[in-house]
Amino acid sequence: MRRPRRRPLRRPHLLWLLVPFLLYVGALPFVNRVRPLILGLPLLFAWLLLATLLTPVAVWLAYRGDKRKRAS
Repeated sequence: MRRPRRRPLRRPHLLWLLVPFLLYVGALPFVNRVRPLILGLPLLFAWLLLATLLTPVAVWLAYRGDKRKRAS
């Protein structure tokens, strides 16, 4: 009895979940500076604030793509 072949999982929308990791960890060596100041904050603090605000957007995009994939 032969098992049916399984299709490989192709879920490129889950790559959005790498965005927070890259923002928090991958870019730290490049933004670990006191100057320039952005809105009165050192660059590192401003970068972490931006990463914190973009993380829910990246998770929502991954969720939206996964939901669409499950519906089809």
